[in-house]
Amino acid sequence: MKIAEQVDSTDGFLSKLSLYKALALIALVQQGKQPSPKLLENCIQELPKPQLGEPRELNALRMQPAQEDVLTMSQTLDKLLGRDTVQLELIPEKKGLFLKHVEYQVTSQRLKISVYRRYSDFDVFHEILLQRFAYRVVPALPPKRMLKGVLTSVSEREFIECRRRALGRFINLVARHPFFSEDELVKTFLTFSGSDVQSKLRDAYKKTGDEFMTNRIATLAKEYLPADIQAQFSTSRELIRNIHNSFQKLRDRAEKMAERSKENATDLLMFGRELSTLGSDGSSLPSLASSQSTWGTLRQSLKSLSVEFAVLSDKAAQQGRREEDDVVEKLNIFLDLLQSYRDLCERHEKGVLHEHQRALHKYGMMKRQMMSASVQPKEQASVEQLESRIVQQENAIQTMELRNYFSLFCLHQETQLIFIYLPITSHILGAFVNSQVQGHREMGAVWNELQPKLGCLFGGNNGSKPPI
Repeated sequence: MKIAEQVDSTDGFLSKLSLYKALALIALVQQGKQPSPKLLENCIQELPKPQLGEPRELNALRMQPAQEDVLTMSQTLDKLLGRDTVQLELIPEKKGLFLKHVEYQVTSQRLKISVYRRYSDFDVFHEILLQRFAYRVVPALPPKRMLKGVLTSVSEREFIECRRRALGRFINLVARHPFFSEDELVKTFLTFSGSDVQSKLRDAYKKTGDEFMTNRIATLAKEYLPADIQAQFSTSRELIRNIHNSFQKLRDRAEKMAERSKENATDLLMFGRELSTLGSDGSSLPSLASSQSTWGTLRQSLKSLSVEFAVLSDKAAQQGRREEDDVVEKLNIFLDLLQSYRDLCERHEKGVLHEHQRALHKYGMMKRQMMSASVQPKEQASVEQLESRIVQQENAIQTMELRNYFSLFCLHQETQLIFIYLPITSHILGAFVNSQVQGHREMGAVWNELQPKLGCLFGGNNGSKPPI
């Protein structure tokens, strides 16, 4: 009986019809006897046969890979900086029929090609890039012309150089962005050498559309977002705003130090020139001067010192350029990125969220009109038209909701991009310290060479300092 209970507990693997055959087989095994081949064959035939199903059903049983973490950016600063370096060089001005214009030679190190671009090409590229990647950090362009009132403090040449630097920062941030660098739009701008790059850029955008239309997870973005995404966004935004403010102050101080180095170069040069002027005065000494006066010999020595001060001036000017190129420019490129992140946050709030709210408001008004139409008899055609508009508006709201989640998804990734760039602080500090060490070492060497030459200024004191 116990054996029968055990067999009954097999949840239907053996039918009741085969129960007795199975009991007989088990009894023979327990008694140590060999069952007959016929009994074994009958029992095997009574066993249930597995159903394999269709091959396509078996494919679903294959081991599935772990879900990829599409929200997290697996990047490092070195990887970003190593994606590409784009050189932007100013070529001589070309005079058009009415106005002269400036061209730039744009050279991509990664793509190993040089093309020529005008500011208007950058302008169109920036406009289309914003349309293509509305939910990403797109750096701003510098102004095309000098603002009113700036002419008095900044020359046209200085303005053109500042604009060249800003365009260089823009194109390098774009070329190094994880989602921009491989896009057809960016490759077209960096490689197309035809006569009308602007039309080529517009055609490239028409073929692809914006990122929401081409990104494979755009409609699934909500599934990847953490539950507290809004809280995370608010916290990160406030932190990045504080970082932006601090880096602005660092940049302002670095600019002042670079400017002081340039001013120091000018002052040293003028100091040397005045010594040369003083030593070049060939006027005879008046009779009132003491016969013991050494002024005649002294002024000849002063004239020779102007060479050393010219060298000191050159070293100070080099120091200013190093501070400007290695420190200020690195601060500016990170500030451009931080500012573009703040612009992105504003686009998210004023763009997607605002449009979503407007669509919901419009949808509410249509629903109220529909309710009014159901109470008050109206023409069937107008009611059907209103129903059609409501369905269209519902579809529009659904699309906007998907875009809103995709915008948050991109914001989350772009926030990570900012933090990936933050270690550039160590690059900036390293460049700052190195520029100071090099500058002080070079100027110190010139000062040390100058000191022994002062001996002739002190008569027979052999270069020792005279009492004051």
